[in-house]
Amino acid sequence: MLELIKTNSENIDFKNLVIKLDRFLKITDGDDHDFYNQYNGLDNIKHVLVAYHDKTPVGCAAFKPFDNNTVEIKRMFTTEAARGKGVASAILKQLEVWAKQLNYTHSILETGIRQIEAVNFYKKCNYQIIDNYGQYKGIKESICFKKAL
Repeated sequence: MLELIKTNSENIDFKNLVIKLDRFLKITDGDDHDFYNQYNGLDNIKHVLVAYHDKTPVGCAAFKPFDNNTVEIKRMFTTEAARGKGVASAILKQLEVWAKQLNYTHSILETGIRQIEAVNFYKKCNYQIIDNYGQYKGIKESICFKKAL
Protein backbone atom coordinates (compact mmCIF):
# COMPACT_ATOMS: atom_id res chain seq x y z
CA MET A 1 0.00 0.00 0.00
CA LEU A 2 1.26 3.46 -0.91
CA GLU A 3 1.35 6.07 1.84
CA LEU A 4 2.01 9.77 1.13
CA ILE A 5 3.38 11.86 3.97
CA LYS A 6 3.36 15.66 4.02
CA THR A 7 6.64 16.99 5.39
CA ASN A 8 9.34 19.56 4.61
CA SER A 9 12.87 19.62 3.29
CA GLU A 10 14.31 18.60 6.68
CA ASN A 11 12.88 15.07 6.29
CA ILE A 12 15.75 12.57 6.12
CA ASP A 13 13.94 10.25 3.70
CA PHE A 14 13.37 13.19 1.36
CA LYS A 15 17.04 14.16 1.59
CA ASN A 16 18.14 10.60 0.82
CA LEU A 17 15.79 10.33 -2.16
CA VAL A 18 17.13 13.64 -3.50
CA ILE A 19 20.67 12.26 -3.28
CA LYS A 20 19.54 9.38 -5.52
CA LEU A 21 17.81 11.86 -7.85
CA ASP A 22 20.96 13.96 -8.14
CA ARG A 23 23.05 10.87 -8.96
CA PHE A 24 20.59 9.98 -11.72
CA LEU A 25 20.51 13.53 -13.09
CA LYS A 26 24.29 13.88 -13.05
CA ILE A 27 24.41 11.00 -15.54
CA THR A 28 21.53 12.13 -17.77
CA ASP A 29 22.33 15.86 -17.68
CA GLY A 30 26.03 15.34 -18.30
CA ASP A 31 27.89 18.63 -18.65
CA ASP A 32 24.71 20.62 -17.95
CA HIS A 33 24.23 19.15 -14.46
CA ASP A 34 26.00 21.92 -12.56
CA PHE A 35 23.83 24.58 -14.22
CA TYR A 36 20.60 22.86 -13.22
CA ASN A 37 21.81 21.81 -9.80
CA GLN A 38 22.33 25.40 -8.66
CA TYR A 39 18.53 25.87 -8.73
CA ASN A 40 17.70 22.73 -6.76
CA GLY A 41 18.61 23.71 -3.22
CA LEU A 42 16.55 22.19 -0.46
CA ASP A 43 16.70 25.06 2.01
CA ASN A 44 13.36 26.02 3.50
CA ILE A 45 11.08 23.99 1.23
CA LYS A 46 7.94 23.76 3.32
CA HIS A 47 5.80 21.57 1.06
CA VAL A 48 7.27 18.11 0.50
CA LEU A 49 5.62 14.76 -0.10
CA VAL A 50 7.40 11.48 0.51
CA ALA A 51 5.83 8.26 -0.74
CA TYR A 52 6.29 5.05 1.20
CA HIS A 53 5.55 1.50 0.13
CA ASP A 54 5.63 -0.91 3.09
CA LYS A 55 7.40 1.79 5.13
CA THR A 56 10.17 2.12 2.51
CA PRO A 57 10.58 5.56 0.88
CA VAL A 58 10.01 5.12 -2.86
CA GLY A 59 9.36 8.62 -4.17
CA CYS A 60 9.21 12.32 -3.44
CA ALA A 61 8.42 15.76 -4.79
CA ALA A 62 7.98 19.25 -3.48
CA PHE A 63 6.59 22.60 -4.43
CA LYS A 64 7.53 26.14 -3.58
CA PRO A 65 5.74 29.39 -4.30
CA PHE A 66 6.67 30.93 -7.65
CA ASP A 67 4.30 33.89 -7.40
CA ASN A 68 1.01 34.64 -5.63
CA ASN A 69 -0.95 32.24 -7.86
CA THR A 70 1.62 29.67 -8.95
CA VAL A 71 3.75 26.96 -7.36
CA GLU A 72 6.81 25.39 -8.91
CA ILE A 73 7.10 21.61 -8.67
CA LYS A 74 10.60 20.56 -7.63
CA ARG A 75 12.63 17.42 -6.94
CA MET A 76 10.18 14.89 -8.42
CA PHE A 77 11.67 11.40 -8.14
CA THR A 78 10.74 7.76 -7.83
CA THR A 79 13.13 4.93 -7.16
CA GLU A 80 13.83 2.55 -10.00
CA ALA A 81 11.95 -0.26 -8.27
CA ALA A 82 8.85 1.93 -7.91
CA ARG A 83 8.66 3.22 -11.48
CA GLY A 84 5.68 2.26 -13.59
CA LYS A 85 3.54 1.58 -10.52
CA GLY A 86 1.65 4.87 -10.24
CA VAL A 87 3.85 6.37 -7.51
CA ALA A 88 4.77 9.51 -9.44
CA SER A 89 1.16 10.07 -10.49
CA ALA A 90 -0.04 9.74 -6.90
CA ILE A 91 2.63 12.16 -5.66
CA LEU A 92 1.97 14.77 -8.34
CA LYS A 93 -1.80 14.58 -7.92
CA GLN A 94 -1.52 15.04 -4.14
CA LEU A 95 0.91 17.96 -4.56
CA GLU A 96 -1.59 19.63 -6.88
CA VAL A 97 -4.41 19.11 -4.35
CA TRP A 98 -2.23 20.53 -1.56
CA ALA A 99 -1.31 23.60 -3.63
CA LYS A 100 -4.96 24.15 -4.52
CA GLN A 101 -5.92 23.94 -0.83
CA LEU A 102 -3.44 26.78 -0.27
CA ASN A 103 -5.27 28.83 -2.95
CA TYR A 104 -2.74 28.47 -5.74
CA THR A 105 -4.30 28.28 -9.20
CA HIS A 106 -1.41 26.99 -11.33
CA SER A 107 1.68 24.84 -11.13
CA ILE A 108 4.78 25.10 -13.27
CA LEU A 109 7.86 22.97 -13.59
CA GLU A 110 11.01 22.47 -15.59
CA THR A 111 12.67 19.30 -16.76
CA GLY A 112 15.47 18.53 -19.14
CA ILE A 113 14.80 17.59 -22.75
CA ARG A 114 16.92 14.47 -22.14
CA GLN A 115 14.45 13.34 -19.46
CA ILE A 116 12.18 11.64 -22.01
CA GLU A 117 10.21 9.70 -19.39
CA ALA A 118 9.59 12.88 -17.37
CA VAL A 119 8.51 14.86 -20.43
CA ASN A 120 6.05 12.13 -21.39
CA PHE A 121 4.83 11.81 -17.80
CA TYR A 122 4.04 15.53 -17.47
CA LYS A 123 2.23 15.53 -20.82
CA LYS A 124 0.19 12.53 -19.64
CA CYS A 125 -0.68 14.49 -16.48
CA ASN A 126 -2.10 17.34 -18.61
CA TYR A 127 0.79 19.75 -18.27
CA GLN A 128 1.19 22.06 -21.25
CA ILE A 129 4.55 23.13 -22.67
CA ILE A 130 5.16 26.85 -22.09
CA ASP A 131 7.95 29.27 -22.87
CA ASN A 132 10.88 28.74 -20.54
CA TYR A 133 10.55 30.87 -17.42
CA GLY A 134 12.94 32.48 -14.98
CA GLN A 135 16.44 31.05 -14.96
CA TYR A 136 15.51 28.63 -17.77
CA LYS A 137 14.88 31.35 -20.38
CA GLY A 138 17.14 30.75 -23.33
CA ILE A 139 18.27 27.31 -22.10
CA LYS A 140 17.66 24.98 -25.04
CA GLU A 141 18.10 21.83 -22.91
CA SER A 142 15.16 22.86 -20.68
CA ILE A 143 11.49 22.31 -21.26
CA CYS A 144 8.93 24.06 -19.05
CA PHE A 145 5.34 23.10 -18.33
CA LYS A 146 2.26 24.66 -16.74
CA LYS A 147 -1.07 23.35 -15.52
CA ALA A 148 -4.20 25.00 -14.14
CA LEU A 149 -5.04 23.42 -10.79
